[in-house]
Amino acid sequence: MPTPQTIAAGIDGSPESLAAADWAAREALHRALPLHIVHAYDQPSERINLPEIEVPFHRESGALDRAVRQISHAHPTQEILHEQVTGPPTEALLATSGSSALLVLGSRGFGALAGVLVGSVALAVAARAHCPVVLVRAEDRTEDEGEPSPEGLGRPIVLGLDMYRPCDELLEFAFFTASTRRAPLHVVHAWATPLVPSADASDPAATKSRHLTAALAPWRHKFPGTQVTERLVHGLAGHHLVKSAADADLLVVGRRIPAGARLGRTAHSAIHHARCAVAIVPHA
Repeated sequence: MPTPQTIAAGIDGSPESLAAADWAAREALHRALPLHIVHAYDQPSERINLPEIEVPFHRESGALDRAVRQISHAHPTQEILHEQVTGPPTEALLATSGSSALLVLGSRGFGALAGVLVGSVALAVAARAHCPVVLVRAEDRTEDEGEPSPEGLGRPIVLGLDMYRPCDELLEFAFFTASTRRAPLHVVHAWATPLVPSADASDPAATKSRHLTAALAPWRHKFPGTQVTERLVHGLAGHHLVKSAADADLLVVGRRIPAGARLGRTAHSAIHHARCAVAIVPHA
């Protein structure tokens, strides 16, 4: 799979961003790529003796060093590049996405309001980034937890697929990620048309099953070592994907480009409700 030169992680010192940096380091090891840790924040133009402004600023100012030390200790063989950027975090991270194979962010930062599951920076970057974006929560389980399966496979990668809109970027990302992790890939297609066909119509489930099998056939051939299961479900895609990803390591969904400044309903549901990390993959 041709990729740019780094796996990037955007950090701000929050627990979620440190979890994201660790997730990115593990992914960089899987892909044998350097890890690029980026810390971007708006520096006050002048010193203001107000705790609500000064304390967050000083907390953020040491975030990069803390993140590099933590990741170096946890992954001593990983090559780490690091960069401090002063300016709007969203714009800095979008710029970073242009030269990255993958950009990993915490789902919330220090600026997120209590009770808000996904921060504004994470949402804005996920909707506009040039590369796939993975959103990680601090409470996400790591891939090393738990007993391995009898086949020695990792926890599954779940892919939400709309097979009537060809998207090679999405399929390649999901198959490649599952392959590098030696994880099974569960492909889920949801539809919301009437469940029972009319008397003169063919069975929609049978037709869709044939289309799904055909859409996956070339990718099964390209990644023969990846265990793939197909699942057709009737109802809202976001609901079924979150449910299917309950025990997954990663949920993969697509984002059409150009798609504006906001994510679609399915991606929005996934990143707000999935327990695991969620990858948003841009595709034509």
